[in-house]
Amino acid sequence: MAIIDRETEMALDTTQDRYGRTVHHDAAAAAHARRNQAAVEAYVAYLARHADKLLDTARRALDKLPPARHIPAWRALLDGLAASHAEIVRVLDRPADPGSAAEREQHTAVWPHLAVWADHSYIATDLADQHHQPEPEMTGEERQMWTEMAHSAQRGGELDLIESWYAADGRPITLAYLVEDDTSTVIALAGDPGGPAWQVIGHYANEYAAVQALPRAVPPGVLRPDVSRFNRPEPAPEVSLQELLQDVIEAHAAGDVSEALLTATQHGHNAGPMIRLQELLETAAQFAKALESVQGKQVAARLDALGRQLGFLTREVHEAAEDLGATVAVLPPHRTPKPRIRPRPALGTTPPAPPSRPSASAHHR
Repeated sequence: MAIIDRETEMALDTTQDRYGRTVHHDAAAAAHARRNQAAVEAYVAYLARHADKLLDTARRALDKLPPARHIPAWRALLDGLAASHAEIVRVLDRPADPGSAAEREQHTAVWPHLAVWADHSYIATDLADQHHQPEPEMTGEERQMWTEMAHSAQRGGELDLIESWYAADGRPITLAYLVEDDTSTVIALAGDPGGPAWQVIGHYANEYAAVQALPRAVPPGVLRPDVSRFNRPEPAPEVSLQELLQDVIEAHAAGDVSEALLTATQHGHNAGPMIRLQELLETAAQFAKALESVQGKQVAARLDALGRQLGFLTREVHEAAEDLGATVAVLPPHRTPKPRIRPRPALGTTPPAPPSRPSASAHHR
């Protein structure tokens, strides 16, 4: 599906103008039709006959997992995958004539269900592959000793975090290097490394040994549950900052520059780059907060503050643009353009002699 999606995006790019608006609608419809057909064929070839078994295996594995916040959502997701599979099979069992309008309608109808599988089947396959048995974790005095050593190293700036994941029981696990006297040991922390309550659950010879010994990573979450990589809405048209900058460079009148600034600060469906940047900061702040960690919340607060500052700056730019437009002015004529290409000398003209080089004696005076 990733290959099909990439090929479709490349085809759709040729149907749009430089602002991202679709201008060749027939070609865009044809690209979508090819995408739908290719997705149906891929589903039939690789997944259709295995989907029920995959879902059954995933459900059995889910029943064996310890209770955690994500378990009900995963169960609902498996039910959604099953419903989409049933709908795809229902259409495939009554195929329309190949190449007909009815077949294209069928493919269009099942495309959202195919996208559901493309977006979310990784959770089912991950559950079906839950066979890893972690090694026992450190307990008692050994655990307390290593935890105190790691907390002390963190206060001294000698605890380097490597990577983190969530285990099936919902615990965050983080690998880190514990640095002592120019040597480092790979340790595993359970809990939020930015908070006070995390503990060391193991130490290992290297990262590979740690991953083999620790509980497996489960698939991470998503910021917004209703977003689909493979079924994205058509993007809104937008003008790039580079193009607006070029408009200002090439402008003759204050109104042209005012228009470029107003475009950059425009709200709504055709929002300008400054508004999109503010949306980016706000969404990144939501992501940082959704990490549910101490450092994530701190970064979210910083991004929220930056978003507010950018909002103030955007309003200032908008007002300055209106004031610039109200000047009703043009650049003075003494700012004359200069040709970028120098004229060639006339035929028969002797080129100027190159400057004479200093004599050798001059260099040794």
